[in-house]
Amino acid sequence: MKRLIIAIVTLTFVCFFTNSFAQKKAAPYKADYSSNFKMGNPAYADKVLDIWKDWDDNELKRHDYFADTVSMWMPDGSVTHGKANNLEMAMKYRGSMTSSKSTIHAWVPLYSIDTKDNFVCVWGSEVDTFPDGKVEKKELHEVWWFNKDGKVSIMRQWNSKFAE
Repeated sequence: MKRLIIAIVTLTFVCFFTNSFAQKKAAPYKADYSSNFKMGNPAYADKVLDIWKDWDDNELKRHDYFADTVSMWMPDGSVTHGKANNLEMAMKYRGSMTSSKSTIHAWVPLYSIDTKDNFVCVWGSEVDTFPDGKVEKKELHEVWWFNKDGKVSIMRQWNSKFAE
């Protein structure tokens, strides 16, 4: 009987504590930037949402959230450096539309523990209407980097266009 009790206690110990002592399986890839994140500052997400609203309202000068050295990487592969250049390009493109309507699917502020950087990732869709009546719909994914002064230093955008 004592052997049975010892066997049951041992089996119980093994069942409950195996996961605690098991080694974590190594990931098949190593991140070249960071893979160690925690939730970031929600105030940065508010800034990104303000910028999206400014785009919809065609009021791109309403907020001053960009660093002088901001770089924007667009889906077509173009990169624009500098606050003045980015504002000029954005105003020209947005000005070519009669309207733009965004829908936000989700956003998340992140903080990289490794690099000590703040980010906001946002997913949404945009419907743009042009003066000739053409309507362009696209799904967007953007990553916004913030510098130590709380200004946007980098923005990268990816988009997908779906068949009607």
